[in-house]
Amino acid sequence: QVQLDESGGGLVQAGSSLRLSCAASGLPFNSYTMAWFRQTPGKEREFVAAITWSGLRTFYADSVKGRFTISRDIAKEKATLQMNSLKPEDTADYYCAVGRRRIGIPADYDYWGQGTQVTVSS
Repeated sequence: QVQLDESGGGLVQAGSSLRLSCAASGLPFNSYTMAWFRQTPGKEREFVAAITWSGLRTFYADSVKGRFTISRDIAKEKATLQMNSLKPEDTADYYCAVGRRRIGIPADYDYWGQGTQVTVSS
């Protein structure tokens, strides 16, 4: 049974930091990209960041470049999203995802976590 367990969301003030974690288990394949997406009510799910299997390549949405950092521990099948200088517009439900195709396309991801809420107050 595939599980993606997310943790680390919460309520913070603008300018603060949060770290989100995603631990994968039961995946039926060995090589995959791990990514974070976010979504607010009434809007489509939005790509935030991704990291390749090797960890050598990372990708970021323009809105988070320079503020967010994605990393992974391959042995532990875990990915972390360090979010610094948070802004109120970063408020959303954040989802961890695992896939093997296009980086920023939600439909190309095979498995999803349940989501963790991030709220940034001004």
